[in-house]
Amino acid sequence: MGQQEKVATSLAGSVSEGISASLAPVDAELARRYPGDPGTRQPVHTVYVPGDAFAADSIRSWGDQALAALDEHAPDAASFAAVLGLSDELAAPVHDRVRAKLEREPIEDLRIDFEDGYGGRGDAEEDAHAARAARLISEAYRNGTAAPYMGIRMKCMEAAVRERGIRTLDIFLTGLMEAGGLPGGLVLTLPKVTYPEQVTAFVRLLEAFEKARGLDVGRIGFEIQIETSQSILAADGTAAVARMIDAAEGRATGLHYGTFDYSACLGVSAAYQASDHPAADHAKAVMQVAAAGTGVRVSDGSTNVLPVGSTEKVHDAWRLHYGLTRRALARAYYQGWDMHPGHLPTRYAAVFAFYREGFEQAAARLRAYANHAGGDVMDEPATAKALSSYLLRGIDCGALDTTEVARLTGLTCADLDGFAAPRRGDLTATAK
Repeated sequence: MGQQEKVATSLAGSVSEGISASLAPVDAELARRYPGDPGTRQPVHTVYVPGDAFAADSIRSWGDQALAALDEHAPDAASFAAVLGLSDELAAPVHDRVRAKLEREPIEDLRIDFEDGYGGRGDAEEDAHAARAARLISEAYRNGTAAPYMGIRMKCMEAAVRERGIRTLDIFLTGLMEAGGLPGGLVLTLPKVTYPEQVTAFVRLLEAFEKARGLDVGRIGFEIQIETSQSILAADGTAAVARMIDAAEGRATGLHYGTFDYSACLGVSAAYQASDHPAADHAKAVMQVAAAGTGVRVSDGSTNVLPVGSTEKVHDAWRLHYGLTRRALARAYYQGWDMHPGHLPTRYAAVFAFYREGFEQAAARLRAYANHAGGDVMDEPATAKALSSYLLRGIDCGALDTTEVARLTGLTCADLDGFAAPRRGDLTATAK
């Protein structure tokens, strides 16, 4: 070892200490507001089932109906690939994985709907449906038939339906507690949020329930549904959605775009209300920027074109849904809504094709980065984070297997978590 070269400096140590002291509040604010992604699984979709229609076999029924649609309209890999334009290389792997997914886990996230999809009901009837929803969800988690994530969408916090929404939520959460406690996969959705104060009010409501039932403060989180123009651009010109995340006081888990309510709010005619409309792109871009780094995930909306009727009509609807899903994935909207069992085949086909077609390149780039090897792309720590997150999402949904990822990357899932998880300012911490 040669003698270490002496390095000269000009600043006293007190200068650095003073700067650090002056930035301590900023450091704390960054850590509070932008903790980064939680690292938990994000479902690829949310399925909505009306509160009066949900039953113990709803999840299995959706899977069976999706499989029946495949059998009728695309009975083998070649025919399914021809409809969607999949390459010969992807045809069999995607088809086989879609069928396996529909048999094993047809729904990743299910919301029992007491809002738009529920319609007008008497109070006694809605009380009964809310209590039944709690009982059936509790039973599903106990007997192993639950989706990874389940919960309800209540009515919004606007005056006309506020008391009804609060009562439904109270009945539902109380029913879960009486049946053994809140499940780990519980998700609540607060719709039609227009003002941050409505989010604050919902936080106070959840705090009151937690106190009444002896739960830890912050135990219950929720999604915010973006369905009004005012939630994107407030009257004072600010992005209200960013203030809503702050108003949630750490409880917000997602921002969900409501395709049709938002489009109607802007006056978009019914024929053009879709998730690829320019108005939708603008809203979701604002949501995405507001949520970045906060740990709050963004979800795309749905299509109302259902794959029903003749084979030709089903194929047309499948191609539309597949294309919209692939478009969303390319824009980093990794979740969307599915409103019909016939949407499940193309949801999973789009997701699986997205991860499988880029798998080998992503694995090679991450392996080279981890081993400090050369390649035709010079990747940085932030890119390694994106590559790891891509592979982990593929594993979570069933597009990729842990064994094949480990074989091509030389990394374990724990290694992938390490590359994907660094917080702001710590991106170089996991470089080997």
